[in-house]
Amino acid sequence: MEAADFGGLPMRDPVLCEFDLVSLGEVMLRFDPGEGRIVGARGFRVWEGGGEYNVARGLRRCFCLRTGIVTALVDNPIGRLVEDLMLQGGVDQSHVQWQEFDGVGRTARNGIYFLERGFGVRGGMGMMDRGNTAISQMKPGDVDWDEIFGDEGVRWFHTGGVMAALSEDSTALVREAMEAAKRHDTIVSFDCNYRPSLWKTRGGRKGSIAVNRALMPYVDVLFGHEGDVASVIGPASHGPVWHTLESFNEMAQRVTAEFKHLKVIASTVRRTHTASSNGWSAFGFAEGKAYEGLKFEALEILDRVGGGDSFASGLIYGLLQGKGMKWALDCGVAHGALAMTTAGDSSMATLAEVERLMAGGSAGTVR
Repeated sequence: MEAADFGGLPMRDPVLCEFDLVSLGEVMLRFDPGEGRIVGARGFRVWEGGGEYNVARGLRRCFCLRTGIVTALVDNPIGRLVEDLMLQGGVDQSHVQWQEFDGVGRTARNGIYFLERGFGVRGGMGMMDRGNTAISQMKPGDVDWDEIFGDEGVRWFHTGGVMAALSEDSTALVREAMEAAKRHDTIVSFDCNYRPSLWKTRGGRKGSIAVNRALMPYVDVLFGHEGDVASVIGPASHGPVWHTLESFNEMAQRVTAEFKHLKVIASTVRRTHTASSNGWSAFGFAEGKAYEGLKFEALEILDRVGGGDSFASGLIYGLLQGKGMKWALDCGVAHGALAMTTAGDSSMATLAEVERLMAGGSAGTVR
């Protein structure tokens, strides 16, 4: 039974589904030195974060949809801190798998990362510490996807290139989840999210292209930025391949002609003036037509991490609500912009704030 149909995306009836969206991905603990640098820090603020999880959290906290996360954590105080932070985010944790702690972390551990936000001419810098994590060891058969997509019901499934890159088993798990989602008429979205550090031992950019292309037949909605989305085309198309709506449309036409099942492509467009001032917009493609989103020529940024994930959650919200591609694209741009005005990976915005920005509202104080 369908509740709506936009852009060739058949939407499952929300009444028959327990979740509007479920994500598959790693959730890490982020250490933030604030305005300082990692090497001189004497204190850190912590948040939970992870590309796929951030999308689920944004949809829950800003847009009040029902979301869940499939992930794995080691059962120790760090894992339980991540759990507590996720509880604050409101994302359902009934499908979190807990692994026993061996006292040292030899068999499995929880991922952490350190991030400097950057300012002005000093760019941001991230340092990952995520080897041998619990979720990287998950493999096909560990999750009952038919229970999640069939018995419980999910309207939209989201995962991405970060999850697929963690290990060979992770790639296989992503594919297994996508296949199950398609069996139950659940929309599948994939964020390319290329991370050189994760692909270093798996063939680099060429390795990621091979995996992306193998997964594309299961994908309905493709997210990324210029280099990421281009990476599904092939080795000849590395790096930015569009700067205008016309060139984006040309790329989207080529990709959808090759991957017939792909219905929507959405890409953020960022122009870095300084670490704290970026041009920010997006292009989208659906039903054979390209769209340009809300545009900020010089967006002032406090913390840019998570802007793309918040863009994705805003666009997904618009499509699930049947608002149309242009509205969904503007919603994603506005939500991503607001997310980058606060610290942490996740959005602290409200739907009212997003809609106000979409309507051209100023940054004046609201009393």
